[in-house]
Amino acid sequence: MAPRAGLSGLISSNRTTTLQTGPSAACAATTAHAFFTAPFSPGSPPATNLALRDTVWAVALPRNTYRAFTIVIAVALATPLTRELSWDYPVQAGTAQSAAATETKSHARDGYVGDAACQSCHADKVDSFHHTAHYLTSRSPDETTILGSFTPGSNILKTSNPNLYFRMDEQRTDGKGTEFLQTAVAGTSPQAATHTERIALVVGSGGKGQTYLYWSGDLLFQLPVSYWKDMGWVNSPNYRDGVADFARPITPRCLECHATYFEAPSPFSNRYSTAGFSLGIQCEVCHGPGRQHVEQEAAKSAPPAASAILNPARFPRDRQMDLCAWCHAGAGFPLLPPFSYTPGDSLDKYIDLPPPDPDAPPDVHGNQVGMLKQSRCFRSSNMTCLTCHDVHVTQHNLAEFSQRCLGCHKPDSATFSKASHPVSDNCIDCHMPRQETNLIVFDSNGRKMKPQVRNHWIKIYSAMKAPVVN
Repeated sequence: MAPRAGLSGLISSNRTTTLQTGPSAACAATTAHAFFTAPFSPGSPPATNLALRDTVWAVALPRNTYRAFTIVIAVALATPLTRELSWDYPVQAGTAQSAAATETKSHARDGYVGDAACQSCHADKVDSFHHTAHYLTSRSPDETTILGSFTPGSNILKTSNPNLYFRMDEQRTDGKGTEFLQTAVAGTSPQAATHTERIALVVGSGGKGQTYLYWSGDLLFQLPVSYWKDMGWVNSPNYRDGVADFARPITPRCLECHATYFEAPSPFSNRYSTAGFSLGIQCEVCHGPGRQHVEQEAAKSAPPAASAILNPARFPRDRQMDLCAWCHAGAGFPLLPPFSYTPGDSLDKYIDLPPPDPDAPPDVHGNQVGMLKQSRCFRSSNMTCLTCHDVHVTQHNLAEFSQRCLGCHKPDSATFSKASHPVSDNCIDCHMPRQETNLIVFDSNGRKMKPQVRNHWIKIYSAMKAPVVN
């Protein structure tokens, strides 16, 4: 998007407080009532290009809008970037890159074939799996995948800053279907300043919530507004309320747990091939590359000694736990290139997962594997995640989960609870309660909200700490 005539130029502002620059390209606070952070977008004319390296700039705005919308950008990347700021006066739908860039692409990694190849023989299993949260964890945007409302009146997110709000719009495009847009609006009409980006990817199944990503060239960023099932539109987790922040980069470690593949040159950059990705957690994430298996089965020759496909249920216990820990034991620190982990390998070759701080209270989100391993049930048995979870189906029935408990804790046996304890069809809400997480915090319109997540540390909780939640 080319700069509008309303821009009077790029200047350093004495209204800007000291900024801390860093590789996340984050921005610090300003003295203005609202401020706006965004990456630069490529393709600007030479006259407006800035070669930025650890440089802070502010954009001059019309006087009566300045205090509401000082734009401060701190860019500190490993290599200099030449980019252009994109925003509008007055409110306009922003331009964004072609929708073709967000289509789910079959990645070209050697040996991988995609779910369609699995479906020819395993139709029931694949169809069931395609309704699970794993498969639905990232998708292209459309009317069914974005759960937030675009109805006028319901498409507004107000903030604690009276001079800033967000608007979500759907916009028909000539021959290209529908685009879904997020716009930050600062100030009041006719002097309102806006910045608009198109939702390119939907991340999150929607069972609890979802967030949204956008492309700036080949760089991938999180949008400032997310959706949470019990709250509607909210500021994205851990975003500062009253600030329009478009500058949070999405690194490969995020995508490893929300997609099957992204072609990424570096584990520490948010730069990707805009055509080289596969969305959702697909079959080969857990079963490994399937080309040899498919070709072998298609040949219809005598069954070979090995099926040439991995079955996690047959892994040793440690390798089963490694497969789940890949995404359910924290972010860790990558040791090998993104998306290179193969199920059945030892995870510690690929990711360094430091042990939790013994002095820090455990949080119910982000390290379910670590919490499960602290459970006496885990330490005194051979259980794994697959003892309770069948990843091929959607599981919400607590009575069915409780039957797994009663398989070991049989009534009238030494492993059951007190003799007076009734046999229940809901062991889960008492011994694995839903509790608030401190790792996902919505700072929305002056209130901080923390969603509840299922605790995977199986133990006896006091009644106060284990409320029954439907």
